[in-house]
Amino acid sequence: MADSTNAPSSFWTQANALLRKNLTFQKRSMITNIQLVLSPLFLCLLLVLIQNLVDNELDKPSNRCGCTCVDTDGNGQCETKCGIEYSTLDQGFSCPIPHPPEWPPLLQIPEEQFRAVRTDFTSYQDLPNVSCKRTGSCPATVLITGNNQTFAQSVSANMFSTTPLNINFSDILYSIADAALGSRRNTENTNFLDAAFFSITPIDFLQPQCASNSQFTIPFQLGSATIQQDVHCVQSLHLWRNSSSEINDELYKGYRKGNPERQINEIVAAYDFLNSNENLLNVTIWYNSTYKNDTVSQPLALTRVARSVNLASNAYLQFLLGPATKVLFEFVKEMPKPETKLKLDFANLLGPIFFIWVVVQLFPVILTSLVYEKQLRLRIMMKMHGLGDGPYWMISYAYFLAISSIYMICFVVFGSSIGLKFFTLNDYSIQFVFYFLYINLQVSLAFLVADLFSNMKTATVVGYMMVFGTGFLGGYLFHYFLEDSSFPKAGIIAMELYPGFALYRGLYEFAQYSFAGNSMGTDGMRWKDLSDGKNGMREVMIIIALEWLIVLGVAYYVDQVVSSGRGPLFFLRRHKKNISSSFCKSSLRRQRSKVFVQIEKQDVEQERERVEELLLESSKTHAIICHNLKKIYPGKDGNPEKFAVRGLSLALSQGECFGMLGPNGAGKTSFINMMIGLIKPTSGSAYVQEQDILINMNRIYTTMGVCPQHDLLWETLTGREHLLFYGRLKNLKGDSLLHAVEESLKSVNLFHGGVADKQARKYSGGMKRRLSVAISLIGDPKVVYMDEPSTGLDPASRNMLWNVVKRAKQNRAIILTTHSMEEAEHLCDRLGIFVDGSLQCVGNPKELKARYGGSYVFTMTTSPDHEQEVENLVRNLSPNASKIYQISGTQKFELPKQEIRIADVFEAVDKAKSRFTVQAWGLADTTLEDVFIKVARGAQTFNTLL
Repeated sequence: MADSTNAPSSFWTQANALLRKNLTFQKRSMITNIQLVLSPLFLCLLLVLIQNLVDNELDKPSNRCGCTCVDTDGNGQCETKCGIEYSTLDQGFSCPIPHPPEWPPLLQIPEEQFRAVRTDFTSYQDLPNVSCKRTGSCPATVLITGNNQTFAQSVSANMFSTTPLNINFSDILYSIADAALGSRRNTENTNFLDAAFFSITPIDFLQPQCASNSQFTIPFQLGSATIQQDVHCVQSLHLWRNSSSEINDELYKGYRKGNPERQINEIVAAYDFLNSNENLLNVTIWYNSTYKNDTVSQPLALTRVARSVNLASNAYLQFLLGPATKVLFEFVKEMPKPETKLKLDFANLLGPIFFIWVVVQLFPVILTSLVYEKQLRLRIMMKMHGLGDGPYWMISYAYFLAISSIYMICFVVFGSSIGLKFFTLNDYSIQFVFYFLYINLQVSLAFLVADLFSNMKTATVVGYMMVFGTGFLGGYLFHYFLEDSSFPKAGIIAMELYPGFALYRGLYEFAQYSFAGNSMGTDGMRWKDLSDGKNGMREVMIIIALEWLIVLGVAYYVDQVVSSGRGPLFFLRRHKKNISSSFCKSSLRRQRSKVFVQIEKQDVEQERERVEELLLESSKTHAIICHNLKKIYPGKDGNPEKFAVRGLSLALSQGECFGMLGPNGAGKTSFINMMIGLIKPTSGSAYVQEQDILINMNRIYTTMGVCPQHDLLWETLTGREHLLFYGRLKNLKGDSLLHAVEESLKSVNLFHGGVADKQARKYSGGMKRRLSVAISLIGDPKVVYMDEPSTGLDPASRNMLWNVVKRAKQNRAIILTTHSMEEAEHLCDRLGIFVDGSLQCVGNPKELKARYGGSYVFTMTTSPDHEQEVENLVRNLSPNASKIYQISGTQKFELPKQEIRIADVFEAVDKAKSRFTVQAWGLADTTLEDVFIKVARGAQTFNTLL
């Protein structure tokens, strides 16, 4: 249909063709693309809306700093004043505090059920008996060690006063400054309102021995309010340990997160006086950090350490200068603060679960596109027209990566433009690297998963199940493991091997850093933060990068095995040479000894012998040579093996059109599928343009055209765009390409009336069929396979198509299957009739009709009473005539041509009309359809007898 450069298209030519096709296909999906790109914007706007609703709720007057009207001069005129003294506890958090309240310094005292006692995992017998927990009398333990035991114990004896607490209510803080007070209450993030003084838990007063009247109440003034706080005496117990390592061991074993399955043994503090003496104070202090919140998501909670340091320094001074010398620790207080607006960074809290859906929703989009080409067999159609695996993988991967990159850029730009701290606070370069790595992994994963599906709807459902499942599992399962600091890090890393959890971890880290940065007015994540042991971003990036490379390699391997039909160990096989004379001779000797001897017709046997001679001569004049080709499908569910093709030998020269006739299930399509690489032959060999179909199928594809039985077209591409794509695959370029496409459209009557530029989904069945024929012939392929090309065409279009095929066969070999005897007789130079996988006869239409139809068909209709007279008439004309049909006076007979003359038949009929009434009669030559029926019936009868 068009001239081309006979050289196969190069790698970059194929890549260019596929890229242009993909861009055109993408242009047709513009509305879907816009919807996809706008979905992140919608979710970002939704987060902003939720954030504004939360901020408005928090900013209600009932939550803001309290105000009241105060009569300042007694004249009845009030003045509105606002402040913490006029606020409830809920309102107080937003008030300005120019003069923060003063609180007594406290120790962190373990709760009674957690205080240190003798247990089965500690060897120290100086600890109290566990029975004290039942009576609520367990002391609070302080551990002491150092290089000089006498010195250390002497100093520590001064830490806790032995005198009764004498409270001066006019100056409470000064009067209790020498007392070792403590609290069991958890600390908060600020100390504007000390949590110890706003709970039912009493303040603990530590003394070596508690008196009988060891419980009393102390009033504390907070603005205009007075807080009555209960104070209970708790016995302090000083215990010596020989070294700091013993203290470390005891602390770890008693730490509630260090041994979750054992009894908890907590202490107040531990002091290591090291090399301290009368001239040097060098002390290390362990403090109780059980209640310290050290997660990234919240600022560090205050720890009660200052009082422990004061006790050590004060005890040392008393040791040197006597009990009258004291460094009083009167109070602690926060820095002043301005009025603050209550806010909750809700967007960052919900960010990971929302944004994981944004990113992962690309997965089903890519997966559906890949399975779409697989389900409609467009991938194999492209391959059969010369598209190699290398260009396909490179362009397809780059295409989906580019779409994903544009999508992610829009995602970050949208989020930043509307002010989400999740994007604006974290370093954009970290975000770029993280998202780039993940979308590469996601594209690779889509290629791998696509090999598991053959139905687009199923793939779509599974893809979106993975989207929502990943989001919910990340937000409501994996999230809690991340928050639990006791969960082993190895377990977290193992869970992050699932790509969805790795993505969630990265988004979680971005959210935590942006939340903390927004709360404290600092930056979010920076590159230096990746070296922090509590930051999981570095390990996530490493996991994603490694999985990307592994999944990409596995996906390519699986594609070669599943989609390309190569063996599992294809990478170990060496490239074999083409057909050679020596190989053919040795191969023929082996095959001749193994060929199953069947009763074959002379023409079939002659074709077999011709094939063997061509193989021995290594002939280049024949485009297709098949020798003893077999295809056997294994039995399933107890059924026997199915012989689809039984030892076919066939040779086609250039310029020959070979027609394959046969009933349904005869093996015609199986034969063509073997020749075009869809299925592997069970045994035998076949060569196309001197290339072995078992070894060099990729080379054969570059010189081959295929019109499959069912139209394999992109619904959104036009007829012209289809031909441009396949023309480029066949190395047509520039004006040659445009001319070839125009001529192809004209030849199949798809050029005029704007039909060429309509999308294929708007074509009728006949128009699609004509387009498929045009695709198979564009680019001057040397071998063309047409599987029932005229199916569904009207008579005018069929005649036009026949003319196209007749012109096309001048310089190429064509194998054509059809059920139309008229089409076979009109187009084919030779015909072969297939029955039950075997070639029954080979020859041109005239030879077959002469060989299998050497008779006339005589038909006569009379009344039933004269049937015998008609039969006698026929016997007189031809003694060897055979009756082939009889019903209600109508009879048909086959008359051997060599026994009769047509004039004798007319003369006999005229005489018969004078004796009885002849209603109708006729004499017809044998048609190709008669030959087909005769051969098919004969072969089926023979196979049944076998």
